[in-house]
Amino acid sequence: MLAFANAKINLGLYVTEKRPDGYHNLETVFYPVKIYDVVEITDASAVSCEVKGIEIPGSSQDNICVKAFLKLQEDFSLPAQKITLLKNIPVGAGLGGGSADAAFLIRLVNEKFKLGLSAEQMEGYARPLGADCAFFIQNKPVFAFGKGDEFSSVDIDLSNYYLVLVKPAIHVSTADAYAGIKPSTPSTSLKDLIHLPLENWKLSLKNDFEDSVFVKYPETEYIKTKLYEAGAVYAAMSGSGSSLFGVFASKVRLSDLEKHNQVFYNV
Repeated sequence: MLAFANAKINLGLYVTEKRPDGYHNLETVFYPVKIYDVVEITDASAVSCEVKGIEIPGSSQDNICVKAFLKLQEDFSLPAQKITLLKNIPVGAGLGGGSADAAFLIRLVNEKFKLGLSAEQMEGYARPLGADCAFFIQNKPVFAFGKGDEFSSVDIDLSNYYLVLVKPAIHVSTADAYAGIKPSTPSTSLKDLIHLPLENWKLSLKNDFEDSVFVKYPETEYIKTKLYEAGAVYAAMSGSGSSLFGVFASKVRLSDLEKHNQVFYNV
């Protein structure tokens, strides 16, 4: 049994304050995009995980999907499964690939073993695994706040636009990205800003991580500049980087950026 786990981008991202538990509160809008990993579960004599495609740092047995399954197995006495991941979503790119894999694993297990878990219950299993993991359970655009795991719905539809995502050959660690952040509350909440006309997003929406990441990795700022030069209505870094995306009114080809970066079209 398998599922196609999609990535996400962030439409704006504000880090508003550091929490007593060491995490940060933030405001962002998660938006699903069409770049996919494949998650498969099959009956097995022992729980295991095999990763194909893009290499993931660390042991496969420490994979976030294994952690998700073991918690479900503990609560529901499930038989062992072999988890197979075909990785296509770039790692360390601010696209939520690992979180998506774990959330879709939870959804698969719920379906295969007819656990009858509601979306809210599945989100409860996803939240401890990562701040954005619960988003992928319902997998629809949301305004996210708190640690990024509390949601309210937003009416955002970019299906009439042409989305391009560019992944440079660098990895930005979340820890490094947060190290350059000075939390502050925006004068206007992103929940309101996101409903401005898309043409106004360039001057109104910000990703707080860009300031420090652009300094440390100038190629990321270069990509954003090239996206605007190519005609993007809006361009930004996703999450804490390193990928950037552009929202275009019509189809484009970014041949110059293809030379040194991975480019995904019509995501």
